[in-house]
Amino acid sequence: MPDETPASGRGSAAATAARPGLLRTIAHRLAGEDAGLPVEGALASFDGATGWLNSPPLTPEALRGKVVLVDVWTYTCINWLRTLPYVRAWDAKYRDLGLTIVGVHTPEFGFERDVDNITVMAREFGVEWPIAIDSDYGVWRAFDNHYWPAAYLADAEGRIRFHHFGEGEYAMTEMAIQALLAEAGATDFDPNLVDVEFSGLEVAADWRTQQSPETYLGYRQASGFAQEEEARFGERATYNPPGFLPLNAWGLSGAWTFASHASVTADARARIAFRFHARDVNLVMGPLPKDASIPFRVFLDGRPAGDAVGTDVDADGRGTLDAQRTYQLIRQSGSIQERTFEIEFDGPGAEAYCFTFG
Repeated sequence: MPDETPASGRGSAAATAARPGLLRTIAHRLAGEDAGLPVEGALASFDGATGWLNSPPLTPEALRGKVVLVDVWTYTCINWLRTLPYVRAWDAKYRDLGLTIVGVHTPEFGFERDVDNITVMAREFGVEWPIAIDSDYGVWRAFDNHYWPAAYLADAEGRIRFHHFGEGEYAMTEMAIQALLAEAGATDFDPNLVDVEFSGLEVAADWRTQQSPETYLGYRQASGFAQEEEARFGERATYNPPGFLPLNAWGLSGAWTFASHASVTADARARIAFRFHARDVNLVMGPLPKDASIPFRVFLDGRPAGDAVGTDVDADGRGTLDAQRTYQLIRQSGSIQERTFEIEFDGPGAEAYCFTFG
């Protein structure tokens, strides 16, 4: 994670319950009426963007007359991915009624500064609205932002009237969109909230069973590393299997470089083991060089993962590391218990950055 942000900067984990009485108060008003949302300041400038996708450069002045939802994201962020179905649905429902979504892509990992990567992933995720590429954190600082994801909602006069950090508050956010559209004079919209479908990484976490935190695998931010005392920082070393792992501890086996940004395989048959308690296991990872292709296999409690595999793994527990992104490796059904996850890479150059869970 860049130095500009704290380690907890990926946003709120738990969804916050909506407040129905307040929602009805702010949203269901006559056109032109005050929406009941406080003015939090002016819509910040996008001048710090290093480039744009899906649009020429936009300014707060050019957006006057539009209700603007600024969506701060980075494409590997699991918290943002789980908000994405709602943002897509809001774009489809309200774009023609006066809503403009501006995505601000601010990278966490170095490879997320690669414009080709951003372009490919935006297309894959169906992000069709304007994207300000914020690789130097200029827009992030202009908004004084500290979280992925973050949503800032501005009215037609260019004033911030609502914000939310992290997942959740989808009903509240949509009601605020409706309220500001009505305040701007829009009348012809369905007041019912969007109905969204989820799949893969976009499915909400099972917060009742998730007991494992986001865990970084580079020494600059690593936690839970069982072999820290014997680690060779930034150097190639061969690690013996870690043996017993307590909950939320992890270890390496085989040849690795424990680098500042990631753990990087130095030879074939290199493994990571993680003791976890959650429905899903995801891993931000990528090949080096980025156009390489590295086979991998995943295991649960020493056996092939079987019917608990995620969307990036086949029925035999095998997958291919062929892009720098978030991979869903495990999705369990039924009772969730503490288990040991392992991934084995069949070659050098696999960079493992961060585990997330759901």
